[in-house]
Amino acid sequence: MGAQDTDVVIVGAGPAGIFCALALVERGFAGRIVMLDKGLAVEDRTCPKQAGGPCLGCEPCRITTGFSGAGAFSDGKLSLSSEVGGDLPDLIGHEAVQAAIGEVDGVYLAFGADGRVEGAGPRPEVDGIRLRAIKAGLKLVDCPLRHLGTERARELYARLERHLVDAGVDLRFRTTCTQVLVDGDACTGVAAEGPEGAYELRARHTVVATGRRGADWLERMCREHRIAHGPGPVDIGVRVEVRNEVMRTVNDVLYESKLIGYPKPFKNKVRTFCQNPGGFVSQENYDGGLAVVNGHSYKERKSANTNLAILCSHNFSEPFDQPIAYAQKVGELTNMLGDGRILVQRLGDILDGKRTWDKELRRSNVAPTLGDAVAGDITAAMPYRAMTNILAFMLAVDEVVPGFAAPETLLYSPELKFYSNRVKMDEGFRTSVRGLRCLGDSSGWTRGLMMASVMGYLAGRSLADA
Repeated sequence: MGAQDTDVVIVGAGPAGIFCALALVERGFAGRIVMLDKGLAVEDRTCPKQAGGPCLGCEPCRITTGFSGAGAFSDGKLSLSSEVGGDLPDLIGHEAVQAAIGEVDGVYLAFGADGRVEGAGPRPEVDGIRLRAIKAGLKLVDCPLRHLGTERARELYARLERHLVDAGVDLRFRTTCTQVLVDGDACTGVAAEGPEGAYELRARHTVVATGRRGADWLERMCREHRIAHGPGPVDIGVRVEVRNEVMRTVNDVLYESKLIGYPKPFKNKVRTFCQNPGGFVSQENYDGGLAVVNGHSYKERKSANTNLAILCSHNFSEPFDQPIAYAQKVGELTNMLGDGRILVQRLGDILDGKRTWDKELRRSNVAPTLGDAVAGDITAAMPYRAMTNILAFMLAVDEVVPGFAAPETLLYSPELKFYSNRVKMDEGFRTSVRGLRCLGDSSGWTRGLMMASVMGYLAGRSLADA
């Protein structure tokens, strides 16, 4: 196809890319905007497993790629505090982030988000939970949030997609960005391959917002083109599932309890993440067929269980600088033990030093919501340091939420977060390569829908005013 020209190319149609384009449109940007994504339009994203069938290993995975990225099938929680969602405040300041959260939240409301705010329960109940957390050596972050719901998130993002198309944004799906083009100290665009073949897309401004799915690709680009970056933390953990009755005191007051601890003996940061009351454990597939676990929460469809992630952060120092590859190896080993599927094990069996068997799951009070998870031994694949931290943290959480660390509590593995490469940039999100900005989870600065959306929104404004 040769070469094409545009003013702005946005690689990745997740929340960061979407809100970057939206801000450009809102600012009256007169230039041409092209957005590339290897996945499909949101209305075309269907997952056989979500419909009750087996995972067919779609390439690319329809849960993690396409318009709105992983957000289309996520539980759709928008955290309304600058204290949650990554380290963007360290780059531009808490006040700027909190102000932008208010504006982005307004956009989500305008496109159909639920007006109800969760997690703003009565203070005496919140204070009681906090007191128990303090006694257990944990920190409670009571963050208000807006819950879109998995099914309604897709409807909202479909409206955003139509809005961008109507505004003239050129959305190109089933298109893979193969290379960032750099000439000297400047980015000149990208090389892409789509349904009509390979071509170069020359642009005055290039925005990379490839999400966690594209974090390893962006890391390779940084190495190849000497884009200033450094290794950040990588999160390795499990997804925990308990009965709703166990979590009711927290679910009813906070909806999502964000607890942070630094358990002995290693004192790594361990935290809860993505709590789904009445939710469902799910599977996502990354490049190469890597199966990882996640959780969804619907507005209407409810289960008897609550699931949440427990993540252990690992910070690596020189000479090692491949944290993403490290986490992938952990996931691959776990997949090997599960014959390509997610592993599940009861907490009591872990503490007793034995694997879990299917017959034991069938007679337990906690019925797995991921029906094809394989009963086994996750400790045979998880690093000792991470597993030790997670178990100590769970025992501490049990002091806050009695019954959390019951013998029948389920642990699914692997839960991995690939946002460890951190791109160095200024407050306008400009990298060391002129004409290149990196946004969202792939940049290493954000975690989750709201903060990625905020980063994209602010970057779009910066570009429009450039």
